[in-house]
Amino acid sequence: MAERWELRVADMEWLWDLFHRVYDVEALIRVGGLTALIAIIFVETGLFVGFFLPGDSLLVTAGLFAASGHLELWSLFLFVSLAAIVGDTVGYTIGASTGPKIFTRENSLFFHKKHLTTTKEFYDRHGGITIIIARFMPIVRTFAPVVAGVGRMEYGRFVLYNVMGGVGWVVSLTSLGYFLGKTIPNIDRYIQVVIALVIGLSLLPGIVTFARSRWRVRKPSM
Repeated sequence: MAERWELRVADMEWLWDLFHRVYDVEALIRVGGLTALIAIIFVETGLFVGFFLPGDSLLVTAGLFAASGHLELWSLFLFVSLAAIVGDTVGYTIGASTGPKIFTRENSLFFHKKHLTTTKEFYDRHGGITIIIARFMPIVRTFAPVVAGVGRMEYGRFVLYNVMGGVGWVVSLTSLGYFLGKTIPNIDRYIQVVIALVIGLSLLPGIVTFARSRWRVRKPSM
């Protein structure tokens, strides 16, 4: 019993350390640069295991770094947009190849079925444009292309939404960071505050959607 408890504590410490490292976006960019950013954006948008990655805050922080001359803005626009587009394409391919049976997959450390079903409900309400909207919603952006693949969205239509959403997401958030870096003196002193605000704002649409769904469930029928 004691050994099991020690293993659980060790697992929790490992997860906490992983969480701390992943969300230290400033250090990620300083150490890994453009390569790390490309890899993380691809994994977040293309693989189930990436649903917890901080794409929004990474992009804004990358824009701040570009403003200070540590990264090249147009390289960010080009290569990170490509990573986002390829990531969604991989997600669509996974959904198209597995089909509806993916909804019967068991939960694991890096896969939660509720994220998939929540995204499907969002997709059912908004249709194909979900691929664009989801780019700005953590977790949903990971599973939206999978749901589109399961639903057999016409591929040409998916590609259009994918490119529009990927480029729009990357360019808008990196440009925001670049603008802040150029207009606010010594913003690097407050970078953690900026990151916290970006994370909070990125979570807001999901919180609102969840609150509305709960309200509909509790609302008494007339």
